[in-house]
Amino acid sequence: MQRTVSSTAHARDPLGAALDVVGDRWSLLVVRDLLRGRTRFSQLRESVVGIAPNILAARLRRLERHGLVERRRYRDAPPRHEYVLTRRGHGLGAAVGALLIWGEAAQHDLSLIDLACGHEVALVYRCPECGHDTPRSQLRIVEG
Repeated sequence: MQRTVSSTAHARDPLGAALDVVGDRWSLLVVRDLLRGRTRFSQLRESVVGIAPNILAARLRRLERHGLVERRRYRDAPPRHEYVLTRRGHGLGAAVGALLIWGEAAQHDLSLIDLACGHEVALVYRCPECGHDTPRSQLRIVEG
């Protein structure tokens, strides 16, 4: 006898859902460069090394469709657009920063800095209830 499974049983967990949106080879690199202030297609094509124009266009459309990027026209003739992160898109900055810090151990050409003071920053987990910093060794992912 074959058992049927409800569609909610196939629902992705939060990490899986996030990876469905930005888990490909290029999306987080596009987000990284949008965070750097590169907003025009031509700027992104130059800064995201190795990305084909059709792939960049597809990633920008997907980020826009998921509410992470907003497309704004900056010239009418010929029509030209720039891409800016939405508030939700800026939320990916923490993930990009964490990956940058993690990847920095192998390659030291990028750092995450505070623009106000110029110093490198560290990723800190803080309990919003208690207000104390939680060491990474004390973190666990649990069901909600």
